[in-house]
Amino acid sequence: MPVITTKKELDQRLSSLPKSRSLGLVPTMGALHEGHAALVKKAISENRCVVVSIFVNPTQFDNKEDLEHYPDTLEKDIFLLEGISGDILIFAPTANEIYDHRILSKTYDFEGLDKVMEGAFRNNHFNGVGTIVETLLLLVKPDRAYFGEKDFQQLQIIRKLVDKNDIPVAIIGCPIVREASGLAMSSRNERLSETLRQDASFIYETLRTAKAKFGMKSAKYVRDWAEKQFENHPDLQLEYFEITDLDTLTPIQTKKTDVKYRAFVAVFCGAVRLIDNIALN
Repeated sequence: MPVITTKKELDQRLSSLPKSRSLGLVPTMGALHEGHAALVKKAISENRCVVVSIFVNPTQFDNKEDLEHYPDTLEKDIFLLEGISGDILIFAPTANEIYDHRILSKTYDFEGLDKVMEGAFRNNHFNGVGTIVETLLLLVKPDRAYFGEKDFQQLQIIRKLVDKNDIPVAIIGCPIVREASGLAMSSRNERLSETLRQDASFIYETLRTAKAKFGMKSAKYVRDWAEKQFENHPDLQLEYFEITDLDTLTPIQTKKTDVKYRAFVAVFCGAVRLIDNIALN
């Protein structure tokens, strides 16, 4: 399976596609797993052509060590994609190729979506995400782009980016894919020991119980309850547990009957930071 590494070659390959084609894009940072495979399969089912980008974007990492430890598994990623379809276009550029030797992020106004949760704990993270996603959308010009709901805050921010910049693409959110234990699939899971991997299943267990309690208790009660649960797990250090309005991502104090809500969590499992979320109603 050929791997495209330059913007020029990508443009040439896309220009050679039939004009009547529909085109799907699945942006990834590599270290692919079954969660990514689900995105790719959905893209293939809805489009005649699919581009999968594999690019570890340096501008969205606020922690240099996290960037240095991010897994580089390009050969395995290609093998996984070949098992899905031989017709996928893989775009795997270098940072200098993407950023024209000036590795800097743009600054965006996401109308507050980026100020809570991940944005509050990861400086400039969403400016980096916005920069690479906008770049890929303008390079590939897909009809549809696919993102997992594990990064739900990111998904909402990308929708805002597309809307504010009038980019003609449908942003498709896809359900979280989980391991048998309930742990949300993530490239970072590979850095967990077997013991920590089992411990991490407590994250989803807590989210599920929080969802059940949310139907009967106040948002403050559920938030306080969830925070207390992690105090009994020394290998799991809670960074935040938040309940927000689904659309605005505004943390709530009082529930309203006509608003959809979601719970979000970030936890350090040993040295590995994991995130997850769940719809509450």
